[in-house]
This record gives sequence, structure tokens and C-alpha cells, in this order.
Amino acid sequence: SARKWRAAIRRIETHLPANLPPIFFLTDPERVPDPVHAIRNLPRGSGVIYRHFGAENRLTVGAEMRDVCSDMDLQFLVSADPQLAQTIDADGVHWPEAKLPPTRQWHGRFRLQTASAHSGRALRRAAQAGMDAVLFSAIFPSASRSAGSPLGAARLRFHKGQAKIPIYALGGLNARNAGRISDVSGVAGIEGLIPS
Repeated sequence: SARKWRAAIRRIETHLPANLPPIFFLTDPERVPDPVHAIRNLPRGSGVIYRHFGAENRLTVGAEMRDVCSDMDLQFLVSADPQLAQTIDADGVHWPEAKLPPTRQWHGRFRLQTASAHSGRALRRAAQAGMDAVLFSAIFPSASRSAGSPLGAARLRFHKGQAKIPIYALGGLNARNAGRISDVSGVAGIEGLIPS
């Protein structure tokens, strides 16, 4: 599976802008209890999105993750919390689809800003909001409670053809299926990105 990941990453790197990582790993306190260990096993050049869901220890955990990402040359984004991102000197912010409207005030303050999208309309809104990239889901069947019914690779290709913004496929991505979409999008995920 490491070989399949390397092949997918090489394909992604041929079409994504140079400032974007080929892979984004999203933390999840329930599904990945030790995110620092998971981050240490990511391929070089990956990106990490820290989702703290209001955890009381988010400052210390976020700072530790930031240090690990810095040591490994990984891009580090904080989800839905620009204040925390600034405090711990993260590279940027990831915005859930519902939180997209207030992002204009944060333009130019971070090296990178991404957003979630679950429809073609949301993709257009993210592009209009000046996001650097979009995590588009769900592409394949996913274990995530919030994942809707999977769009599939063909629908992803259709939306990519319409979109004016780089896309990361999210939802059910793993070493077996990443190659099916690596020519049109980056890859984002949780357990599927962690080597077994």
C-alpha cells in the first residue's frame, strides 16, 4: 500500500499548485486517539488539519502538533478556529462549509485557507470566498457519521471540470482507491491515510 500511495502522490503533484500538499490528514479525537503518532507516519510534504471540536486542551495539543509538523515540513491548518491558528502560528485555517461566510476578514493573514464543500454550489462559494482549495465529500463510502451518500469518482470528475479551485477528495479514501482520482484531485482523509 505504501507503493500505491507513492504512485498516487506523484500523480497529484503533477496537477496541484506547488503550495498545496498532495494529502491532507484530518484529526479526529474518536477515530484517531493519538494524532501525533499518526502525523509522524504521514508521507513527507503532507498537510494536517487539526479538528479540536472545542477540546479544553486544544492549545497544548495544537502547539505540540504544530511543532511535529514543523519538524517534518508538513503544512498545519486549524479547523474553524482562526484565533487558535494565529496563537500557535499555524500555516492556516480550514473552514467547514457552514462557517464559510466570515472568512473574508481573515484574507492575507494565513499562508493557506481551505474549506469543506458537499455540493457544486458549495464549491463555487468556496472559490468566490478566495479559498486556496476545497475538501469535497463524500467521494467513496465513509465511516464518518457526517458523510452523506458517496458521489463516486465520475461525479468528482464532473465537479472538477466545473470548479475554479483545486479539490481534495474526502470520504473513504485509502491506498486502494486513491489512484482512481489522483489525476484530478488531492486526497484527504482520516484512518485511510494512516499506514496499517
